[in-house]
Amino acid sequence: MPTIETDEHKALRAAVAALGKRHGRTYDREQLWSEAAKLGYLGVNLPEEYGGGGGGISELSIVLEELGAAGCPLLMMVVSPAICGTVIARFGTDAQKQEWLPALADGTRTMAFGITEPDAGSNSHRITTTARRDGDTGDWLLTGRKVFVSGVDIADATLIVGRTEDSRTGSLKPCLFIVPREATGFGRRQIDMELNAVEKQFELTLDDVRLPADALVGDEDAGLLQLFAGLNPERVMTAAFAIGMGRYALSKAVEYARDRTVWNAPIGAHQAIAHPLAQAHIDLELARLMMQKAAHLYDVGDDIGAGEAANMAKYAAGEACVKAVDQAVHTLGGNGLTREFGLASLITAARVARIAPVSREMILNYVSHQTLGLPKSY
Repeated sequence: MPTIETDEHKALRAAVAALGKRHGRTYDREQLWSEAAKLGYLGVNLPEEYGGGGGGISELSIVLEELGAAGCPLLMMVVSPAICGTVIARFGTDAQKQEWLPALADGTRTMAFGITEPDAGSNSHRITTTARRDGDTGDWLLTGRKVFVSGVDIADATLIVGRTEDSRTGSLKPCLFIVPREATGFGRRQIDMELNAVEKQFELTLDDVRLPADALVGDEDAGLLQLFAGLNPERVMTAAFAIGMGRYALSKAVEYARDRTVWNAPIGAHQAIAHPLAQAHIDLELARLMMQKAAHLYDVGDDIGAGEAANMAKYAAGEACVKAVDQAVHTLGGNGLTREFGLASLITAARVARIAPVSREMILNYVSHQTLGLPKSY
């Protein structure tokens, strides 16, 4: 795989960085989303025939990382173009592609993604949201609950992970359904979060939500293949989100360490300040390399290799982000907790990369079992 970015990637990174700099930390989400869409950044990973840029997760992760590094990350990029757009592009019907991909690419429509449930946690095999056929109409009836679903209030529809019964075995298998925001029986409740984010979190209830037969995305029997087609990009994009946030915090700390003078010298001249910041930079750069590897493997169609690399990238980026934010706040001392410098809110936000969409412990379980061949612990 390439270890050095192409000239096109460098140009994309520079252009998005300039956009992010114009908006900054006090950005307006709708305005930035609209401008990023008009410039082609939101759909850079989607097929050209549907109005996208014809690139992949490699390009989309650059966009999110650079916006994050400028202090204005767009969380719904992880969900709408990366997860939902990718799944529909790979497995959707022609009609689903025509309906959704151009609108996702130009930013006029967005999609949320619902997989996590209150009682299932990281165990996707315990998902209880089920879909059954209405024998008279052929419609689907979807029933269940979801939790920690981002941006449902601003999304036109939510891609819901449910389960259907396999007619051959009788066992339940995962399937994906497009649920319009205003569908009858589709309820939402905003979760009161201490996380200071523009995008809100919701708990969803689905009470016999009636969906047409064509609400099913892809093959009913494909199961996990289609699900992980969306989850691997989600991990890569979460890594991009974390790396961008870490870079933003680190840049603020470096700027402060250059300017803040105590005992006739900038505090950045002292190794106790300089070395931890240098280490944070190294950790972020290493995490980015793994993220680039994961994105490359996914874009060339190596789903198995991408799964391993995406988990590692998400783990490395989450750890690097938390450490970078912590060190940035520590560098500023009391100023690191003031609204003026805007770093304190990142303490909570940084931990999201350790927790979601999969915890660091579950990634360690995956690597120890799948990569190292150790006995499974769960």
